[in-house]
Amino acid sequence: MRKMNGEEFDELVGFFDSMARTSWLSAVHDRIKQETGSWLDKKVIDVGCGTGRLLLKGADEAQQLTGVDLSSEMVKGAVQNFFFHNRSEKSSFLIGDACELPMEDHEFDIALSTCVLFLLPEPIEGITEIHRVLNPGGVTAMLNPSPEMNQLNAHQYAKRNDITGFELTSLLKWANVSTRRHRYSQEELTDILSSLHFSNIRHVEVLDGLATITIAEKVSEI
Repeated sequence: MRKMNGEEFDELVGFFDSMARTSWLSAVHDRIKQETGSWLDKKVIDVGCGTGRLLLKGADEAQQLTGVDLSSEMVKGAVQNFFFHNRSEKSSFLIGDACELPMEDHEFDIALSTCVLFLLPEPIEGITEIHRVLNPGGVTAMLNPSPEMNQLNAHQYAKRNDITGFELTSLLKWANVSTRRHRYSQEELTDILSSLHFSNIRHVEVLDGLATITIAEKVSEI
């Protein structure tokens, strides 16, 4: 499969930043933050960080926040957002491939990855890298579209929840991309993570089952 190119996303910075601030995705980010527990004095990495909106939710707690994104323009957007919120001193953002993270082993306590795994040509490579950079006992939280995610179901969800305008457009765009890439059942995610030496795997359905937050703990080396 072809390797992903960061330039594909450079022109979408405004779209993704606005999408991260929608009521539906911001609420999912809040749930991810909740499910990973306290970030107090923790080193946290977001793989495929976009413009850094998820990391900002724990900026007052964490010891250090690191974002990696394939797009140089997304990284610039994240740096700008953290500067605007006066949190630059505890953050760093790097251009990098999720399948070849520019970090040493065992650097982080929490690793996040939202709306990324399903885009990767080889998702297992990305999860392997997350495992590598986590400390033993470290936690990962991933957000992925479920098999139920498609245009029709996304539109019905939006109708039930009075989601309109850009919020609807961005949700339908995610649904459209999902159907052309990867959608994972909870069983598939459990099998993948178990094979890569994660344990205590659990799943939280969000968006009425259109997507899944998966939380797991690193227990050993691969």
